[in-house]
Amino acid sequence: MSSITEQLTENALLLLKQLITCPSFSSAEDKTASLIEDWFSSQDIACHRHRNNVYAMNKFYDPAKPNLLLNSHHDTVRPNAAYTRDPFQAVIEDGKLYGLGSNDAGGCLVALLALFSYYYTNSEMSHNLIIVASAEEESSGPNGLNSVLQLLPPIELAIVGEPTQMHLAIAEKGLVVFEGSIKGTPSHAAHPNGNNAIYNSIEVLKWFKDYSFEKISDTLGETKITVTQIQAGDQHNVVPAEVNLVIDVRVNDCYTNQQIADILINDAPCELKARSLRLNSSSIDKNHLLIKAGVQLGRKTYGSPTLSDQAALSCQSLKLGPGDSTRSHSADEFIYVEEIEEGISIYIELLRRFLLTA
Repeated sequence: MSSITEQLTENALLLLKQLITCPSFSSAEDKTASLIEDWFSSQDIACHRHRNNVYAMNKFYDPAKPNLLLNSHHDTVRPNAAYTRDPFQAVIEDGKLYGLGSNDAGGCLVALLALFSYYYTNSEMSHNLIIVASAEEESSGPNGLNSVLQLLPPIELAIVGEPTQMHLAIAEKGLVVFEGSIKGTPSHAAHPNGNNAIYNSIEVLKWFKDYSFEKISDTLGETKITVTQIQAGDQHNVVPAEVNLVIDVRVNDCYTNQQIADILINDAPCELKARSLRLNSSSIDKNHLLIKAGVQLGRKTYGSPTLSDQAALSCQSLKLGPGDSTRSHSADEFIYVEEIEEGISIYIELLRRFLLTA
């Protein structure tokens, strides 16, 4: 590792420790946003803030060039009850940096900030660099990356920092959440009732369990449908009038969210309503020069089942970052220090091969 990369890693770890010690639950990231503003100031980089999103452009921004977005988030979920450590104490033990948000997605964010600072003053790049440290990613809230995009010039391409072990997630499933209603006849539990909504739900649940969508993606596999919540009744002696369901659908890149909604609303044996259709699947052409550069560096390509801020983007996008997705939202969350070091090095070399030759 070069002395420059060593310094970038040291600075990245310092910032990540500060972020960990500062609670930043979705919609309450104001303090970490201020820390990120301070970091930009310490690097003599002009930045802007929109709500709790902080963004910047490379020093020699050229409106004639296409724009490459670097993005990761600084909000976190709430720590779960299984934590044995203080989630807001940043501690390095056995090469692991522990703390809430260390893996998802603090390590990615600080590595991307290091990458941005490395290329900030380079005037020979084929693309402009724009970086956004976004809020409300975990909650898919209205004041996250989607609220910043309207303030930015058009984005041609994006790298979204999420823990992928620095492999290339060239596609990501979208998400549609449906609310379902199964009707019946309310009655006293002591009397016969041939239209019990709870009993009616048995066939409906079986339908969802057995249902499959026809189109299978080469990178993302099947569109996955899962009933995740069920609610009915509030008294032991009353048959309820309806059973309410929540259905989680992870959409591959063969369908738009609207197509999924049209299919299920037409075919499902119960009333359905989609909460939102805005979280579509994302992808990038596997023959894109950025992907070819990553493959040349020994990185593998795959399809990601998890949702990220890619869902807010309409351009081609790649999900790539240090850390492991299986650690996200887990107790005693951590990231290896060497993963951040490796992430910064790979990011720098990836963009060298793309930005300076594309």
